[in-house]
Amino acid sequence: MTSERAIVKAILRYLKSLPRCVARKRWGGGLGVAGDPDITGCIHGRHFEFEVKRPGERPTQLQLLRLREWKDAGAITGVVTSTAEVRELLEKSSAEAIKI
Repeated sequence: MTSERAIVKAILRYLKSLPRCVARKRWGGGLGVAGDPDITGCIHGRHFEFEVKRPGERPTQLQLLRLREWKDAGAITGVVTSTAEVRELLEKSSAEAIKI
């Protein structure tokens, strides 16, 4: 099975290939906020936050809370397991505001 780290790398590679997109892996640790999503960024002026999981894994309640906070603030959010899922979320949002 593919590791979460490999999925994160593939998603970042995809996001960085898109025009007007900046994406970063958020690292945990003493300076971070517990439960914050793995990937943060912006595309065409829209902020996004993605929690990355291996297929079949589920986010914790704290991770879901953090995603809800970002969503309520207007960010594109989601729990993703692949670049295809990221693309789907961005395309869904493009109907609202983004042109990829």
